[in-house]
Amino acid sequence: MRRDPLQIPTVVLLVLAMAAWWHGADFYVHEVLLSEIALFAMLAMSLDLLVGYAGMVSLGHAAFLGIGAYVTAGLTVFLGWPVALAMPASALVAGLAALVVGSFVVRLGGVFFIMITLAIGQMVYAYFLKAREFGADDGMSGIPRLDLSFLGLDTADPAVFSAVLLLAALAVYLLLRVVVRSPYGATLVAIHQNEGRVRALGCPVHRYKLGAYVLAAAIAGLAGSLTTQHSSFVSPDLAFWTVSGEVLIMVILGGGGSIVGAAIGACAFLVLKHWLSAGESWEALGLPTFMADHWQLVMGSLFVLVVLVAADGIYGRARRLLRRDGPQAG
Repeated sequence: MRRDPLQIPTVVLLVLAMAAWWHGADFYVHEVLLSEIALFAMLAMSLDLLVGYAGMVSLGHAAFLGIGAYVTAGLTVFLGWPVALAMPASALVAGLAALVVGSFVVRLGGVFFIMITLAIGQMVYAYFLKAREFGADDGMSGIPRLDLSFLGLDTADPAVFSAVLLLAALAVYLLLRVVVRSPYGATLVAIHQNEGRVRALGCPVHRYKLGAYVLAAAIAGLAGSLTTQHSSFVSPDLAFWTVSGEVLIMVILGGGGSIVGAAIGACAFLVLKHWLSAGESWEALGLPTFMADHWQLVMGSLFVLVVLVAADGIYGRARRLLRRDGPQAG
């Protein structure tokens, strides 16, 4: 695979920017913005493994987010498990669910894969919507946070927990970076580019795609566990298809086929969402505050503009410009 000289400097800059932002942030930024960025960055990076590397566009990825959230809720509230054990269990259950579903889903391609993942995601959503033991459509509250008191850290403090989430997102990035730079990752890219030729060479294509599907689901399950800890609440909305759609937009916005691009897309999407939906932002620009009620229209227009100007996303376009202006990386 071609080296990406822009990736490491970009990650370092992102980490430094987040650290500076975290240090000078108020309650709202810690509790809402930084935490959401970290959680959705994990989800977007996991989806990018499917979309950008394996070529599997899923509209049901939020189902595994919901599964991870509900497993953590059930294990901690009903069975009294410590959160430290419930988190890996949530990732494991989400991965096992993906193993069962993916054993036949990954054999499909194109629009068929998109539609069946959408249908499966809605099935998961419908189940939790009617599950009375989890509060049905009212959701369920009282989920505890990870206990890090042995390190002298109080995760009830929004600043501390947002830092934990940011570190978790960084760990997911490092894991996926190792995966995509390995021979396994190179094979996924080859399958994406020409599945028929790779299969003709004797490669077990379905096993490779299934492995990516399971890993992406496990990371989504971990993100779900952290999401329900962050809000101390879980509801069926986590598994709704619009969540999958938003995460897919983040991947496209940042640039598919680059793990760091997915994280950038999540950051850009959420910062714009919070900025555009605040009346103070429009007032500062001298524009009527009622525009905040139509932030989706503005966001959609900006997304269309990005796709038209930079079809490979923000990071993808920056990487292409670097390669055009500088020497080719080997």
